[in-house]
Amino acid sequence: MSTTAIRLLEPRELLAFLPYQLGFQPTESLVAVSLRGRRAHVGLVARVDLDDLGDEDGGPGLARTLVGHLDADRAHAYALVVYSADGVGTAGSTANRVVKAVEHLRAAAEAHLPERGAWVVTPTGYSALGCADERCCPPGGRPLAELQSTAIGAHMVLAGVAIADSRDGVGWIAPAGAEARRSASRAARRWAAKRQPGEGGPRRGRAAMSEREWRIASLEAWRDGWSRSRAGDVSRAVDHGRLAAALEDVRTRDAVLLSLIPDTADLPERSLSDGADDEVGAALALLMDPQTGVPPRRDEVETARRVLEGVVAHAPRRSSAPALTLLALLAWWEGDGARAAILLGRAERCEPGYRLAALLQQAVDVGMPPGWVRRGR
Repeated sequence: MSTTAIRLLEPRELLAFLPYQLGFQPTESLVAVSLRGRRAHVGLVARVDLDDLGDEDGGPGLARTLVGHLDADRAHAYALVVYSADGVGTAGSTANRVVKAVEHLRAAAEAHLPERGAWVVTPTGYSALGCADERCCPPGGRPLAELQSTAIGAHMVLAGVAIADSRDGVGWIAPAGAEARRSASRAARRWAAKRQPGEGGPRRGRAAMSEREWRIASLEAWRDGWSRSRAGDVSRAVDHGRLAAALEDVRTRDAVLLSLIPDTADLPERSLSDGADDEVGAALALLMDPQTGVPPRRDEVETARRVLEGVVAHAPRRSSAPALTLLALLAWWEGDGARAAILLGRAERCEPGYRLAALLQQAVDVGMPPGWVRRGR
């Protein structure tokens, strides 16, 4: 999601906006918000678990890392929002954890990054953190319905943007039915078996293809599935299975990614052979480089997302890492770091150490936005 200009003088708008920016309703979390420029426009939104930030041993280090992300975002100040079922006014270990989390963040930021507001949100209300004035912060907080009736909330609802109930719900892709998954698995095995290693040697059968032929046919299958999805057609289970097998090949996976980058012409096809590495590197830089970075074409990315989610829904877990990683990369390219992180976590569980996922995880971990976002700052 792109940066949205919100005035800090309107805390209700900020509090209404954060769940949409994260993609889910935070719980037991502290959210730090980068505020840029004299008008305090909202920049980076970073969420951490209260348990982690409030920990006596690891909390201070995590707080310093969090402030480092705010600095990298060129923040002039920051705001913080605590989401806790128990708030901060109750006794006990939960309240102490919240207090410690806030103290750790403030200690890490106090030397150079001023705080411009702090709030707490519970399941029943919201209030300014530490406010004792019952005229503006009544016991239990102000009603959450006030946040739902903001201009931000109305805009997001009209735009069709939804909030998942939990962080895990952001990356949830419902699996297809058992028979459809079995059909997809059979298609994946058949498609993988058509591939003849190398470019020479005897064919294993009339249906066998050389490596290059197989990769070209796999890319054609992707383009065909993408075109049919854009036209509103529903892909068959066998199509999803074929694509799952195709994406397990790194060159084919990267060609699929290249096909989504604007103005790459026939580079995806040429990348399937040796000799186009420099052009491929230049094209991939359009995702990362703040000098040349290009934004995604939303309708094209949305179509690709539908196809890739179909692959994940039909593929066996062990074969889902490539599609999940591409989905994470698309989310990151659109500026949705929260969804990207969750999808990368799913990819890691499917195939620990999957290289592209690990590389993208590094960018997400340091809060590095895509090139087109950094160029606009």
